[in-house]
Amino acid sequence: MGDFGMNEMLEMQKTLQEKYKDKWKPICPERGKDQLLWMIGEMGEVIDIIKKNGGEAASQNKELRERLVEELADVLMYYNDILLCYGISAAELKHAYIKKFKRNMERW
Repeated sequence: MGDFGMNEMLEMQKTLQEKYKDKWKPICPERGKDQLLWMIGEMGEVIDIIKKNGGEAASQNKELRERLVEELADVLMYYNDILLCYGISAAELKHAYIKKFKRNMERW
């Protein structure tokens, strides 16, 4: 199994959004705020697993690790929805990421 890239995740999210277009609000900038809030909620679930069980157990215990990875997948799904809401492409994100990385490399 190869790398799992941004374009693949974005396409999967588009497919999911299309499937539930009659049940969910449409992808648009206004919905981005809601998706950000839902993503923060999922981040809270990630933090709860670590807070309640410790980082070592969350990374070593098979059951806890599965829950941790599943919650992180939820975070990524909302993250990709947010990118779709604001029309941010994988290429645009890559450009900004590299620029920020270079700035951070020179920062300290």
